[in-house]
Amino acid sequence: MLFVILAILIFGVLIATHELGHFATAKLLGVKVNEFAVGMGPAIFKWGKGETLYSLRALPIGGFCAMEGEDDDSADPRSFGRAAGWKKLIILCAGAAMNFLTGVIIFLVIYAQFSAFTMPTIGGIMEGYGLEDCGLQAGDQVISVDGHKMYGYSNLSFFLNRAGDTVDWVVERDGERVVLNDVYMPRQEKTDEEGNTTYLRGLSIGMEVLPGTLANKLSFGWYAALDNVRLVWISLGDLVSGAVGLRDLSGPVGIVDVMTEVGSNPEYSPTLAAAAINMANFAGLIAVNLAVMNLLPLPALDGGRVFFLLLNGILNALFKRKIDAKYEGYVHLAGLAMLMGLMLVVTFSDIGKLLGK
Repeated sequence: MLFVILAILIFGVLIATHELGHFATAKLLGVKVNEFAVGMGPAIFKWGKGETLYSLRALPIGGFCAMEGEDDDSADPRSFGRAAGWKKLIILCAGAAMNFLTGVIIFLVIYAQFSAFTMPTIGGIMEGYGLEDCGLQAGDQVISVDGHKMYGYSNLSFFLNRAGDTVDWVVERDGERVVLNDVYMPRQEKTDEEGNTTYLRGLSIGMEVLPGTLANKLSFGWYAALDNVRLVWISLGDLVSGAVGLRDLSGPVGIVDVMTEVGSNPEYSPTLAAAAINMANFAGLIAVNLAVMNLLPLPALDGGRVFFLLLNGILNALFKRKIDAKYEGYVHLAGLAMLMGLMLVVTFSDIGKLLGK
C-alpha cells in the first residue's frame, strides 16, 4: 500500500509540475492567473495573494492553472487571449518544458549515485552466420545503429531487435569513425536444449566501462532523458503503425500498478535503495512522457493549442483573418471529449488486466 500511495503522489506531482510551468511563465510575462491549484477535486485550503487564488485540493492527481481569457474572449488587457503570440507560445510550451526539465533532474540525481557506466561494443563475430567479411571487428565501439545513437549499453540489443535484415553501422575503431552501410545480417532462429527460442545475428555484444566522473554523470543523465524521449516517439510510431494495440496502452491505473510492482517486488528491488532508484527512474520516464505527449498537435493538448496559434499566425499574415476563438474552443472541447473517452477505455483495460492477474 505504501508503494501505491507513493506512485499516486509521484504521478500527481509530475502533473502539478506541468501546470507550474504554465503558471510561472504566465506570471513572468504579465498574463493574469485567476487560480493555481495543486490537486484536483474539492478544495481543502484556499488563500488569495494579489489577483490569484491559490488552492490545495483533496485529490493528489495533478492541478491546474486557470488563466484569464484562456477559454473565452475576455476584455481584460492582461488576459491570455490578448497576449502577444510569442508570449502565448512560451506559456503553452512551458508545461512540457518543465516536465522535461524535471525528468532531466531526476535522471541526474539517479546517475549521481553511479560509480561507472557502460556502453556497447562488438564483442565478437560468431561462426556460421556469414559475417566474417561484414566489416565489423571485435572491440569496435558502437556509435549508432540504423541512425539511432547509442545512449547506453542496452540500446544496441534494442535497436538490433527492431532492425531489418540489413543494418547501417557507425563504429569507432582505434580513434577513427568507421561507417558500414547495408550490412546483411538476417536474424536466425536458435532453440536451446530447454526449448527457448532466440533470434541471433551472429554478433556477441561487448561492453566498454566508463568511469563515474562528474562529466560522465552529467552526460548519462542527459542521455537518459533523450533516450526516453526517443522511446516515447518509437512507442507512438508502433501505435500508429498497428505494431501495438490499445490493449498495450496504460493509463494512470496501469502506470501506478507498474510502479508499485517495480518498487515492491524483491525480484526487481531487492533493497530499499534499489526500490528508490527504480521508482525514480520510472518517475523520470513519466515526466519525459508527459512532455512529449502534451506537445502532440492534438485538440485539447498544449500541442493542439500551439498548432492553432501558429495556424492563426499564418492566416493573419496571408489573409488578415483568424479562426474564431469560439470555433477553436469547440474543436478543443471535442478533442477533450475524445481524450477522456480514450482514457476511460484505457482505464477499463488496465482494471481488466489487474483483475486477470
